[in-house]
Amino acid sequence: MSQLRVLLVEGIHPVAVERLQEEGFKVDLIPHAPSEEELLKTLPQYDAIGIRSKTLLTADILERNRHLMTIGCFCIGTNQVDVLHARELGIPVFNAPHSNTRSVAELVIAEMVSLSRQLGDRNTKAHLGEWVKSAGGSKEVRGKTLGIVGYGHIGSQVSVLAEAMGLRVVFYDVLKKLPLGNAQSLPSLEELLKISDFVTLHVPETLDTKNMIGSRELRQMKANSFLINASRGTVVDIPALVEALKSGHIAGCAIDVFPEEPASNKEKFVSPLQGMPNVILTPHIGGSTEEAQYAIGLEVADSFRRYLKIGSSSGAVNFPNVDLPVKTGASRILNVHRNEPGVLGEINGIISKAGANIEGQYLSTDEKIGYLVMDVHASHGNTLADEIGRLSRSLRTRLLY
Repeated sequence: MSQLRVLLVEGIHPVAVERLQEEGFKVDLIPHAPSEEELLKTLPQYDAIGIRSKTLLTADILERNRHLMTIGCFCIGTNQVDVLHARELGIPVFNAPHSNTRSVAELVIAEMVSLSRQLGDRNTKAHLGEWVKSAGGSKEVRGKTLGIVGYGHIGSQVSVLAEAMGLRVVFYDVLKKLPLGNAQSLPSLEELLKISDFVTLHVPETLDTKNMIGSRELRQMKANSFLINASRGTVVDIPALVEALKSGHIAGCAIDVFPEEPASNKEKFVSPLQGMPNVILTPHIGGSTEEAQYAIGLEVADSFRRYLKIGSSSGAVNFPNVDLPVKTGASRILNVHRNEPGVLGEINGIISKAGANIEGQYLSTDEKIGYLVMDVHASHGNTLADEIGRLSRSLRTRLLY
């Protein structure tokens, strides 16, 4: 097998480069988020691409780069990739759902304290020479109620930290979740908003979560409460939030994600929230700690290694998951096909006709595709892979070794 080439963009942590190079991959880096034009020009040279949150891999880009073997999102979210179209092309998409959990949770806790103590404004005024030594409007977080919307990896971690600081924790999630510690699950978002002194959002970007915090929800929030959003920029209606802040109903907010964000550090950031009192704005840095980026680099690089070298798709967000051991003394064939009746029979018929011995066979399916991994006697590998790849319902077939 020729040396596989991997493109990493958006300043992915160097540990990912080191780990992939150790495994024999040729790795190239681009520090920025490439444009569509740049991607279309560059991607034909590579077998895999690793991105962060700014690079968009649309259906058109994927269609014109059907040769890609896999995509890695070095972050939690995968909404920047058309994962359904990638699945139709037989391209698994991997992400890092756990590695930055603690970093985001710690930022939320820090912002909660900062809002309650008006640290952002007082820091700015001190830099300007103003001495605002006053207890007015400054409160402890102990004894207050924190409402967590979305009780997944990050939300539950925030729950643990907040409870340790003496807060009462409530949460709302569309799925039934096991509460940690003394956290209490609430039946509706409205009930959570009405009783929470702090509301923190930890939901994915979907049609259901777009503008889920708008004028109506902001009015439902407790007077003089605070809003924190470190999830996705489309979750909060920013103009509505500006009005709620101006009216004094919302006492402050901390926003780390925005509907429109600069593609690089060189672009100017503009938001209607700029210049407002007790408003903390951060440039999408929830997971931007050295520890998190190091862990993310290792996690996704390892997903690349396992899929490209042994065929393991465990952890892919859009693909049947298969995790399997290395089989020595055999040829391994990977086949992605449309999930229709009779495909496995056709493949086994080819193997039987060739008189080959199946030493191991692993199949996992979803509603659209099937992913088959087979170990056969080494002498039959090339011939069988070619024949299986020519089947009308095969999407892609690869002889791994």
